[in-house]
Amino acid sequence: MNSRDLIGKIREAIEKLAGSIIQPGDIKFEGPHIVVYTRNPRFFLESDKYIAEIAKEIRKRVIIRLERSLLMDIEKAEEEIRRIIPEEANITHIYFDPVFGEVVIEALKPGLVIGLKGENLQRIKRKTLWIPKVARTPTMESKIIESIRKLVYLNSAKRLNFFLKLGERIYRDKYLNSSWIRITSLGGSREVGRSCFLLQTPESSILLDCGINVGSWREPFPFLDAPELDIDELDAVVVSHAHLDHSGAVPILFKYGYRGPVYCTEPTRDLMVLLQLDYIEVLRRDGRHIPYTFKDIQEEISHTISLDYESVTNVSPDVKITLYNAGHILGSAMVHVHIGEGIHNIVYTGDFKFADTTLLKGCNYNFPRLETLIMESTYGSMKDTLPPRSKAENLLMEIINNTIRREGTVLIPVLAVGRAQEILLTLEKNFRQGKLPEVPVYIDGMVLEATAIHTAYPSYLSENLQEKILHKSINPFESPLFSDIPSKEARIDILEGEPCIILATSGMLTGGPVIEYFKNMASNPMNSIIFVSYQVNGTLGRDVQRQGKGGKVLLFTGNKRKSVEINMDVCTVEGFSGHSDWMQLISFAGKVQPKPSKVIIVHGERNKGQILANAIKRIRKVDISVPYNLESIRLV
Repeated sequence: MNSRDLIGKIREAIEKLAGSIIQPGDIKFEGPHIVVYTRNPRFFLESDKYIAEIAKEIRKRVIIRLERSLLMDIEKAEEEIRRIIPEEANITHIYFDPVFGEVVIEALKPGLVIGLKGENLQRIKRKTLWIPKVARTPTMESKIIESIRKLVYLNSAKRLNFFLKLGERIYRDKYLNSSWIRITSLGGSREVGRSCFLLQTPESSILLDCGINVGSWREPFPFLDAPELDIDELDAVVVSHAHLDHSGAVPILFKYGYRGPVYCTEPTRDLMVLLQLDYIEVLRRDGRHIPYTFKDIQEEISHTISLDYESVTNVSPDVKITLYNAGHILGSAMVHVHIGEGIHNIVYTGDFKFADTTLLKGCNYNFPRLETLIMESTYGSMKDTLPPRSKAENLLMEIINNTIRREGTVLIPVLAVGRAQEILLTLEKNFRQGKLPEVPVYIDGMVLEATAIHTAYPSYLSENLQEKILHKSINPFESPLFSDIPSKEARIDILEGEPCIILATSGMLTGGPVIEYFKNMASNPMNSIIFVSYQVNGTLGRDVQRQGKGGKVLLFTGNKRKSVEINMDVCTVEGFSGHSDWMQLISFAGKVQPKPSKVIIVHGERNKGQILANAIKRIRKVDISVPYNLESIRLV
C-alpha cells in the first residue's frame, strides 16, 4: 500500500468510527508514527477509544493531536497542572513542547502524577488540551538525564523536521518486487567487540549495533568502509544496549553525515551517551586519537527514537522491529525484525542473560515468529560454566574479608553499567546481613552517574528491586555504606588510610580511574584486585589475569609505557556476569520459540562460536553459521 492509499484508508477508518464529530485535518507521517491533526477538541479528548480501532483497521500506530493554536497558554496550563497533581508527587520539572503538543511532568513519585487509573492525566488533558507525559526523576542526581531531556525538548522543532523527513522515508512507495535478505558482519564475528551487522533487503538497509573494540588500538572500529554500507542509503541504526562494544561507534556515523534514526530503549539512550562521553574523555587524557566529538553525540541524541519493550515499530517500507528484554544490562534488548508481510523474521540477541539476576529479570525467549536467530557466544566454550550466584557471593565475601583482616585494600574494577550495580547490591545485602565488615566502600568513575540513571527506570529492574524502590521507598543504591570520591587528590588519601573497598571504572583496565588505583596498589602484597566481569582479549585486565601475582604488565599512557610488578592478590570471581554461560546458551538455543531454521553465531572469541555451533547442532537440526567479519549470508 502506498502512502496516498494509506492516508485515504485512515480517513475512511476515522469517519467510519467517529462519525459526524470529526472531519480529520492533516494526516502526517512523523517518523514511525502516523499523526492525525484535528481542530475538534471533542474528538481529541475522546481519541483513546478510537485509536485502537483505527490501528486495528489500518495495522499501523496512530497518534491524534490537537492543532497547536487551541492549546491552553503555557503559564495557565502549568498552574492547572500544579493544582491537579498532589504536592506529595514531588514535581521537579515541567517541560512544555508546543511543537508536539506535549507536556512532560517529571516527578519523584510518578504514580501520584498519573493518579488512580490515570485520572490525573485525563484531567490535565481535558483542562489544558496538552498531551501529558510522565517521567521519573532519578532519586540520585543525574546530569546526563537532565541534559538529554533538556536537549530533546529544546530541539523539538528540529526533531519535527527530522520526523517529517523520516516519515516520508519509512512510508515511501515500494518499487522493487524481488525478495532477498542478507546479513553482513561489519564487526563482532569471531571476536568480542565492535558488534555491527548490516541487514539488507531490496528496499532497506539497517544496522544492528555499531560498537568499538575496547581491547584493540589497531582495529577498534567496525568496517564502516565496506562496499556494502552506504551511509546515505541507511534507513536505521538499532542499538541493542549501551555497552561500548555495541554502541561506541554510532557517533562516527553522524560525523560522516548520517542523519537517520537510532532506535533503542530510553535507558539505553541515556547510558550509551554517558559511556560515549567518557570514552572520548579517556582518549583525550591518554593523548590518543579522538574519533568523534561532543557535537556528534548531540546529533545522535537529536536523532534517537526511544522505544518501549514489545512495541511494534515501522522502520522502513518493508521492515518492522520489536524490542524484547535481553536481561543483560538496564534497557538491553533483543531485536525482533519482521520483514515484508511475513517473508522472514530475525531475532538478534545482542548480549543476553538467560537467568534472573539481583538487578534484572532474565531474557525473553518467546517471539511471534522466527526463522533466523543471530546469537552471541561470549561464553561459548564448555569450560565457560559459571558457579551458582550464592557460591560467587560467598567467594567474593571471603576474599574481601581476608584482605580486610590483613589490613589491605580491595580493588574491584567494574563496568560502570551492569556489573557495578550488581556488585553494589551484593555488598549492600551482605553488609546488612553482617557478612561484610564495616569498612568504607568508595565509588569512583562513572558508577554513580550510571547508578543514578538506574534509579530513573525502576520498571526495567527485577521485580524484587521494583518492589523496594516503588512500594517500600527503599533504595539499596543509596545505602550509607557507599561514598563518592570527591576529587583526584582524595584517591591518594584513601589509599594511605584505613582498609577499604574501592569500585572503579573501567572494568577491563582499559582506562579511567582504576588505572591510578592499580598502579599504586599493585606492589603491596596485602592488597587484592578482584575481577567480576569478562576480560576481553587484548585488554590490560586480561593481561593482569594471565600474569597473576608475581607477574609483570606494561601500562601505556599516550606514548609512554611503564612496567608494573604485581605483588597483590589477583582474584577472579565468576558468577556476576551479565552474559549467559555455556549451559544458559545451550538452554536458550533449545527453548527459544518458535524454532528457528537458521542460526548465526557471533560475538565470541575465535573458536568459541564454532564450539557452540557444534553443540547446538546436536540439540536442534538447524542450518548454522559462524561467519567471519566482512562475510555476507543470504537468508532468503
